[in-house]
Amino acid sequence: MSEWQPRILAILCNWCSYAGADLAGVSRIQYPPSIRVIRVPCSGRVDQLFILKSLQSGFDGVLVSGCHPGDCHYISGNYVARRKFALLKPLLEFIGIEPDRVQFSWISAGEGERFAEVITKITEDVRKLGPSKRLVKKT
Repeated sequence: MSEWQPRILAILCNWCSYAGADLAGVSRIQYPPSIRVIRVPCSGRVDQLFILKSLQSGFDGVLVSGCHPGDCHYISGNYVARRKFALLKPLLEFIGIEPDRVQFSWISAGEGERFAEVITKITEDVRKLGPSKRLVKKT
């Protein structure tokens, strides 16, 4: 039997983080195959309920990634995302979800190497926590 692998949802900004993921792929930079990607126009458009629903749907971790501060294609979307994330973290802890299950990062289009590092880190963090048991719907 193979070792358990975490399922991680990566919600990536179209202009920077998704392009960084694309650069990592084109450059053949190795990173864990544990992620599923959703491309959004801006990280500021990610609703906290999307993250909670992802955990409820069986994902063991969620990564939200956007442009670096000051580089947002939509001027201040990444600041909006940072505020939403700051409000979500205490809620997750309150309902008993480990903080490392949900992470936020800034990755630009030219940072393919950094994208691989972030994916490796979140995969290792979630692997240490084990499978998610909170919020998960029983099927």
